[in-house]
Amino acid sequence: MRIEVAYARPDTQIVIPLEVSDGTTLAQAIVTSRLLDRFPDIDLNVTKVGVFGKLSQLDAPLREGDRVEIYRPLLADPKAVRKQRAVKNKPMKQKGTDGECGE
Repeated sequence: MRIEVAYARPDTQIVIPLEVSDGTTLAQAIVTSRLLDRFPDIDLNVTKVGVFGKLSQLDAPLREGDRVEIYRPLLADPKAVRKQRAVKNKPMKQKGTDGECGE
């Protein structure tokens, strides 16, 4: 069956098409792709993996056409980034702009 194994970094993206036998697991596909040789910093004991954007286990069997994805850890928490952006873009109230004349 035909599958793909994908891995992306900020500077490069690699998608490796493979022909594997029925019953091949995510872990077996990743090893077969040889991405672990090219990127020795990938540690499958801690790195999350999935199929088409959905987290999966290393022992999950693959199906025809699946794209195995190796995920990098996030550099920043998306919720925290949105919160910081909202605070930064929030208009600040200035003194004397509440509609009173001051006379």
